[in-house]
Amino acid sequence: MVDKVKIGIVGCGNISGIYFKAGKTFENLEIVACADLIMDRARAKAEEFGIPKACSVEELLADPEIQIVVNLTIPKAHAEVTMAALNAGKNAYAEKPMAISLEDGQKILELAKAKGLRVGGAPDTFLGGGIQTCRKLIDDGWIGEPIGATAFMLCHGHESWHPDPEFYYEVGGGPMFDMGPYYLTALVTLMGPVKRVTGSTRITFPERTITSAPKYGKKIQVEVPTHVAGIMEFESGAIGTILTSFDVWHSQLPRIEIYGSEGTLMVPDPNTFGGPVYIRRKDQAEWKEIPLTHGYAENSRGIGVSDMAYALVSGRPHRASGELTYHVLEIMHGFHIAAEEGRHYELKSTCERPAPLPLGLMHGTLDR
Repeated sequence: MVDKVKIGIVGCGNISGIYFKAGKTFENLEIVACADLIMDRARAKAEEFGIPKACSVEELLADPEIQIVVNLTIPKAHAEVTMAALNAGKNAYAEKPMAISLEDGQKILELAKAKGLRVGGAPDTFLGGGIQTCRKLIDDGWIGEPIGATAFMLCHGHESWHPDPEFYYEVGGGPMFDMGPYYLTALVTLMGPVKRVTGSTRITFPERTITSAPKYGKKIQVEVPTHVAGIMEFESGAIGTILTSFDVWHSQLPRIEIYGSEGTLMVPDPNTFGGPVYIRRKDQAEWKEIPLTHGYAENSRGIGVSDMAYALVSGRPHRASGELTYHVLEIMHGFHIAAEEGRHYELKSTCERPAPLPLGLMHGTLDR
């Protein structure tokens, strides 16, 4: 019988549904409470998913049974809620990014260490079948030594479809902070940590008009770069390029490609959990699709929480760690700092590549 870890969810907005479902997907999670500043939202989610208690954030943090607080608040509240959870003696797992500022990210890591607690966060898409398959191919030498990578996320922003899109253009938003965590977490998982970056940024459209309901016609003043190009030098010596943009109308670029001394690997969309995965070795005339070696190819958000819960019980490291999420946060800031100051930015943080998932796991489990 597996040991269940009791979970409390703070923030009952749009993304919360898949995390509530994780409580039924993963054998080691038991969601016992949820909280939101808008109590009606918390009550609605509790009723929808059969959660025993909908309550205030303060009441949730005071509950002695809860071992992990899952922080699904808006980005500018991530650091405050995570630190409150740690101060309440809870382990904490936050949606991306872990914090808006590097200073807050450092405070979170220091507080967790001082209290002997675990901290980590999204994205956990790198634990899905798609990127885990790519990890195995790289580790098994299918493309030789990785020497480079490219990553592209291009669209025209969210104001045409998102019901409340302003925060995407405020400090802490923009294409790099919104989507960069998916791409950079995948790259660090596959290629290892980054040692130095540089970048260029611009704001192409300083004012945006919302064309989605319910705020149709409202003007947004853009506060952050919306077209960000970065170059990364990995500790391994490989060189990566990333482009994220809310200023592009159309594109046919791939999501991520990894270039090795013996071939090229095409990595699936890191904002999803599945495939397809393609490889083309130096002696092959065509691309070959590789069957996924791992499960969790469907939307499995919450897998990182389950992994943290397993790690709490067994004592092993958890994969979506605070060190990983902070390293990604610093890379993103590094691109912006380098662009503003016209220089390279040397990373002060590093992290271990998260351990790959074992093969042959039963659905709903992560440890044998």
